[in-house]
Amino acid sequence: MARSHPEQISPTAHYTGYVWFAHGQSHEAFATTTGRRMYQALRVANLAAQTVRLPTLDGMLLARHRLIDLRLTEAIETGEVEQVVEVAAGLSPRGWRFARRYGDRLTYVEADLPGMLANKRRILAELGGESPHHRTAEVDALTDAGPTSIEAICATLDPSKGTAIITEGLINYFDRATVIGIWARFARALARFPTGLYLSDVNTRDGNAGALVAAFSWLLSAFVRGKVHIHFDSADEAEAALAQAGLLGMLLDPRDLAEQLPGLELAGAGHVRVIEALAKKGS
Repeated sequence: MARSHPEQISPTAHYTGYVWFAHGQSHEAFATTTGRRMYQALRVANLAAQTVRLPTLDGMLLARHRLIDLRLTEAIETGEVEQVVEVAAGLSPRGWRFARRYGDRLTYVEADLPGMLANKRRILAELGGESPHHRTAEVDALTDAGPTSIEAICATLDPSKGTAIITEGLINYFDRATVIGIWARFARALARFPTGLYLSDVNTRDGNAGALVAAFSWLLSAFVRGKVHIHFDSADEAEAALAQAGLLGMLLDPRDLAEQLPGLELAGAGHVRVIEALAKKGS
């Protein structure tokens, strides 16, 4: 198992990394000892919630991860996307899985801040190392220019090939103005490609209302050791903000695609939406 530096990994990264492994979505190299302990500590509570069809953290995390995978797979299979940049890739196994599946048909860049990136590089080295079609890069999603900007990373890719930017578990850490700024940078970086696709999770208030949901949101905030931002009241409001930033698209409810996501926990899935948007040309 990969030896990671715990202080460089957030609690959510530890836990989500282990959730993906426990549910057959990952390799043990991405699972940390801290993640296993957190997962075991919450296991009884999660099982009890599932029994009475209440939402669980696992259900929410798996719903967003699997739906992003589904839409990315469809975009690759149709030939719309041949390059991917995953921002704040953390302990996500997605780059490793997609690189194994598609080989040199796909270029996949896993991007993150230096501390987390060091962990990802150790993991990939254990699994065979990086390659020209699967590599890592340092990124700062809050900067407009310079070598760690999303603009600079996308400039290293082939401008003739459709490209996707993915964020998972990132934007809820930032306030609304910061998120819209991130989206605008992504839109500008993606506008150079024939297809510029953005996939991300997001939470809206209309999917997170009521006393029971408030308790779930409190648990989630305690889990991440900080405030979880819910920026938009509805899908319509989020889609308008995306358009303002230069991204045209929609919010997908995982429950609407349950037939394509067998075993989906509907209660947990109801608390998250997935953005599927295309960059406006000339953004």
